Amino acid sequence: MPYVKIEITREGTTREQKATLIKGVTDLISDTLNKDPQLTFVVIQEYDLDDWGYAGELVSDLRKKGITAERKK
Repeated sequence: MPYVKIEITREGTTREQKATLIKGVTDLISDTLNKDPQLTFVVIQEYDLDDWGYAGELVSDLRKKGITAERKK
């Protein structure tokens, strides 16, 4: 019975994006580990920017400086 927890900052992740994450992770676990998707749990936990830090700073402060986690295209 796999349990996967995804932790992200609360920055506007849509319901559709969350559904895609849950489906993708479930499929990966099923395909890779041969686990039953009906017994696979995926939880997404969101945190306020003031509740997450990196390199000694609050993410809210890093965002004000223009530092994001977005992938460059």
